[in-house]
Amino acid sequence: MNPPYETGMRAVTVRPALSEDLDAVLAIRNHAIEHGTALWTDTPQSRAEGAAWLGAHLERGSAYVAECGGAGGAVVGFGVYGPWKDYSGFRHTVENSVYVADGHHGKGIGSTLLGTLVTSARAADLHVMIAGIEAGNTASVRLHERHGFEHAGTVREVGTKFGRWLDLTLMRLQLN
Repeated sequence: MNPPYETGMRAVTVRPALSEDLDAVLAIRNHAIEHGTALWTDTPQSRAEGAAWLGAHLERGSAYVAECGGAGGAVVGFGVYGPWKDYSGFRHTVENSVYVADGHHGKGIGSTLLGTLVTSARAADLHVMIAGIEAGNTASVRLHERHGFEHAGTVREVGTKFGRWLDLTLMRLQLN
């Protein structure tokens, strides 16, 4: 999908995800669940749950992976977008998620994945993309700002993880 670019060590390629990417995506996702506040759950996904989650994104064509070392290399990140709300009135609005494997942050991988998601959602004639970000995650807020997202509000203490209350910052990008 995207040409390879240099991260300072090896080329990274972003391409549409495949069902064969499940284990790599699940490893990145479960690491985020176990060690961070980006995903507000305490329970890692099982392989069956991960397969169902990824399968829904594959059906929509809304899942991408970043490979280090070019095509066929190790998956070092993924990005998806999906329905923001289940009601039909929200059918033109999607929410994005971008995750980069531990040890690969700060190399532009997340930015390339987010750019791919925005391009794909625009091509799908979607109207708005939402990002729900833990308010203390300034790197993610800045990433979304660089891609044109604007702050839509922060909802205080709407989630908990690791024994503390979390605030949710909502960001919005007009697509079409």
